[in-house]
Amino acid sequence: MTEHTTQKQRSRGRRRPKHVPQRTCVACREKEAKRQFVRIVRTPEGTVEIDLTGKKNGRGAYLCTRRSCWDKAASGSVLERALKVTLDQQIRDQLHRYADHHFRDE
Repeated sequence: MTEHTTQKQRSRGRRRPKHVPQRTCVACREKEAKRQFVRIVRTPEGTVEIDLTGKKNGRGAYLCTRRSCWDKAASGSVLERALKVTLDQQIRDQLHRYADHHFRDE
């Protein structure tokens, strides 16, 4: 290679694999690609919402698509701990309804 060959020209033939963000389910602790999870977010106003875009502002926690994980998150304290907030019954019911419509029993 000559002195005038740039770094871009040298690496043209070698492609690095695309980075895939990894996340962990707060219920089962399984790691997977971010796209495989649903994000639950505590907004700056203090409300807890299901974030389908994955881009809402606030503190987020991820749940996988297993029904048992959603039941554990809605019933227990794992989601409260991850979001550092107390979940009221209305939010817990919303999580159960979302799971009922989107995930089948295992």
